[in-house]
Amino acid sequence: MANRAIEVLTIGHSTLPYERFLALLRQASVTAIADVRTAPFSRHFPHFNRDVLCEELRQDKVAYVFLGAELGGRPKDTQFFCDGVADYEKMAETDDFARGLDRVIKGAKKFRIALMCSEHDPMDCHRCLLVGRALHERGIIVRHILSSGQLVDHNQIEARLMEMSGKSDIDLFEPPAKQIASAYRDRATKVAFSERKDNSKKSAIVEQ
Repeated sequence: MANRAIEVLTIGHSTLPYERFLALLRQASVTAIADVRTAPFSRHFPHFNRDVLCEELRQDKVAYVFLGAELGGRPKDTQFFCDGVADYEKMAETDDFARGLDRVIKGAKKFRIALMCSEHDPMDCHRCLLVGRALHERGIIVRHILSSGQLVDHNQIEARLMEMSGKSDIDLFEPPAKQIASAYRDRATKVAFSERKDNSKKSAIVEQ
């Protein structure tokens, strides 16, 4: 029950200038960033490289912690892939993931935390479909900061997932928990890290 009063936000840095990113944090009263990128670097937007971002945030009095090792969306072990796509459900069962969640929850009692990854839309990102889901299931209030400044509640995300998967109508023969799990799985299959896509990118770089 104590977790019910805890709130965690998420944000995607996308192509934002640092000043706009900071403005969004200020608008949402964020005091700490938990970076959940597996690789905390951006080739095209170097102000979001780990060391640079950490220093910028420090100067702007926003705490920073890297949690990509525990809560990242790109597993290294092949056991966490299904048909070449990262399997969020398997990843959520690991001890490292549980420890990462515990760190976020503990930190959220002291700071107003935003989980940060790179994707613009939370529906396209593991910060929402993996980490946000797990926190939500633990009774944490999860809301997602959009680039417009709007805050979207995780309950709204789940409603969209159900609609997108065609499960928005009541099914008397399938429990609600099973329906939402299936909706998460459908979306993750489309947007989770894919070994095939990654290999294609590497091949393109080699050819260039």
